[in-house]
Amino acid sequence: MTGERARPHEDDLWTRYTSWRAQLEDPAIELDLADADMREDDFTGDAGAAIDAALDAMDRLEAGAVANPDEGRRVGHYWLRAPARAPEPAQDYAIERSWAQLDEFAARLDGGALKGSDGCPFEHVIWIGIGGSALGPQLLADALAGDAARGLTVLDNTDPDGIQRALAQLPCPLARALVVVVSKSGSTVETRNGMREVMHAYARAGLELAAHAVAITGEGSTLDQLAAGGEGPPWLARFPLWSWVGGRTSVCSTVGLVLMSLLGIDWRAFLAGAAAMDDATRARPARRNPAALLARMWHRQAGGRGEKVMVVLPYRDRLVLLSRYLQQLIMESLGKRLDRAGQEVWQGLTVLGNKGSTDQHAYVQQLRDGLDSFFAIFVRVLEDREPDAPFVEPGVRSGDCLDGFYLGTRAALRERGRASATLVLTRLDARALGAIVALFERAVGLYAELININAYHQPGVEAGKQAARAVLEAQARLLAALSPAPRTAAELAAAEGLAPFTAWQILRRLALTRADVQRGGGGDPSSTTFSRRARVEP
Repeated sequence: MTGERARPHEDDLWTRYTSWRAQLEDPAIELDLADADMREDDFTGDAGAAIDAALDAMDRLEAGAVANPDEGRRVGHYWLRAPARAPEPAQDYAIERSWAQLDEFAARLDGGALKGSDGCPFEHVIWIGIGGSALGPQLLADALAGDAARGLTVLDNTDPDGIQRALAQLPCPLARALVVVVSKSGSTVETRNGMREVMHAYARAGLELAAHAVAITGEGSTLDQLAAGGEGPPWLARFPLWSWVGGRTSVCSTVGLVLMSLLGIDWRAFLAGAAAMDDATRARPARRNPAALLARMWHRQAGGRGEKVMVVLPYRDRLVLLSRYLQQLIMESLGKRLDRAGQEVWQGLTVLGNKGSTDQHAYVQQLRDGLDSFFAIFVRVLEDREPDAPFVEPGVRSGDCLDGFYLGTRAALRERGRASATLVLTRLDARALGAIVALFERAVGLYAELININAYHQPGVEAGKQAARAVLEAQARLLAALSPAPRTAAELAAAEGLAPFTAWQILRRLALTRADVQRGGGGDPSSTTFSRRARVEP
């Protein structure tokens, strides 16, 4: 059939399954590549040498090699679950000291030494962060916290409507909410704005934020100084976030551990699962290494150029946020214009996904019968949370249907020659999720080596931040230039040396959000005028 690869015979499928799989015993996780179109020459000859070289590079990274030459920075997220592997005793000590600090803080909370300002125990957590500082905690809460996840509100944007709505929906008084602010530098705009909005809400309620707040930040940052009492009383606690931990790989740092501790998740089991997967993904030969297998599958399916989309389909509601988490981890790491030699390569790997079986009623139709522009990563969980769940038809429970839909969708894609891999978890718990996070972190690092890009910097993100700062500077200039005399956006732009398009976009919004900015003239951007009411001196 046109556009389709040859479909494997069932006997051949069994042979491929037994040949192309990797198994981690504890936690029990299988990587099943029977439908991944893997080939022996992926691990022999030049291809085999390339994956071996990638494993060598990962060994050097873990040993303390500089990973980000732009900043002269190491990348040490692997040390977070195995501190003894850190290249310097100071790093080992810092990690283990953060664990002890977390135990001390939890004991103060549980023992009643820390309470809300009304004398009652804290009932809710307001978490303020962005990127990995929010996505990782959200994944952990949704996947592992059970009913306790309802005790979490996350502010991860600078949208004033979203912040107002989230605070209005808190299930308890502000006096009983514990606020956690996460920012390594302390200057991340979205996090700073969320903190200031929450600080304002506490002040309106006649409360002091410091009596309810915890900071996770870099030593000496503006947030660290604030939490130490730089502008008022000191906060309840300050947890470290080190320069060698990137945001998208921070879930094993205090970022994830504080959240897990507050919601009653076994964070030590999470770290143990990640450490177990780290051990498995250091293994040689690469042919039996799950991260090497996964990275090589991505490379084959996407042509080493990101030519296909990776669609993540976990068959569990509690993993619905996994695709969002992996979007940041993979796309921020691999989406690069330049390779390590400074040559333009325009690399990346697009990640999409939601969950099964919901998406069988959405975009799976296109996956099977539309463009052959993707490969799938299924996540299957064998155990149900309720082993004695009711039958929905004779001999069949809801979990049986869910697993049937997974097997059916996989078979339907196979019939069209569409590639897939499956991660099979015996159960979804903290140990297993830690292992999954570690597997994808390692696969990203190996894939980056195969395509010769730096996975540990993000110049595109920094460029966006700089452009945003430029817009705010332009806004300040336009506000200063406005007067009672009406002028068009083009006239104001010319006076301030700005682009007319930029001036128009800023001014049209200011006319709706600032009481002293007036809009006049017609609806056409060229003739619309803007002015500012004269200030009345008191």
